[in-house]
Amino acid sequence: MRTAARTGLVAVATALVGAVAAAPSGARAAGPADVRAVVSADAGAAAPVGVPAAAPASWTAAPAAGRPYAYLEGPAGSVLQDTLSLTNPGARPLTVRLSGQGAPVSFAAPTVTVPARTRADVPFAVTVTADTPPGEHRGTVRASAAGREVRVDLRLRVSGPRIAALTVEDVHVDTTTGVLRYTLVNRGTTVLAPHLAVRADGVLGTVLDRPGRPLPLTLKPGQRATRTEAWPDPPALDAVTVRLTATAEGAAPATARAQASFASGPALAGAAGLLLLAAGGGGFAVRRRGRSRTQRASAGVTT
Repeated sequence: MRTAARTGLVAVATALVGAVAAAPSGARAAGPADVRAVVSADAGAAAPVGVPAAAPASWTAAPAAGRPYAYLEGPAGSVLQDTLSLTNPGARPLTVRLSGQGAPVSFAAPTVTVPARTRADVPFAVTVTADTPPGEHRGTVRASAAGREVRVDLRLRVSGPRIAALTVEDVHVDTTTGVLRYTLVNRGTTVLAPHLAVRADGVLGTVLDRPGRPLPLTLKPGQRATRTEAWPDPPALDAVTVRLTATAEGAAPATARAQASFASGPALAGAAGLLLLAAGGGGFAVRRRGRSRTQRASAGVTT
């Protein structure tokens, strides 16, 4: 009985060994070799002998936590922070240059060296200046290394009420050249594109009337802009009131006035001549009337 059992076990073992020996050599090595190849490619190391080497993976730069873009939100005058993830799958350290575009982005250092097969999370800050208007703003975080640049989209939302307010200040009239000088001030929290209308009224009526037209500038919140307005043909002799009216989308019209008296040399000379003529004419008329009375009186006495 025992001899028969031993004989059966030997037969089974012999059959198993024969099956293994008959299997193709590629089939025996396929499973473990594939696993090592994937691990080697992920780690950036050389592939095992006999396995084709995978193409080296490129370094990457992206917002931390796998987000599609960097998003920051806060009020004007604040400093907001986020993190940029740099991944170096290569076998050597990688030096990455960092910068920002379209937004005041700053890093602790302009370059970062990322060790081999390592991901480095690099903090950065965005300074929201006090004159930044509320609303959506865009920028870019740039990373450059190994002859390649990666740009990460930066979206900034500045909170706060949107207020449009514009004023006209410091209006001055140069009575020699007729040039008008004035200052526009953005008193609100939004960017403004101002328009300007000019009117001047003299003693005898309107001497200048320019309808509103867009000016070639934009004003950020809190920004001031001093400008001039040409008046090529101001009156030679007049007292005028100049009125400047500035408007912008969403803002109430702003008006400022200035008084000016024009009196050029030729105009004064002409006016003096007219006065002398008027005075001379008046004197002649008086003398003539006096002679007429004298003649009539004399005629009455003779009669």
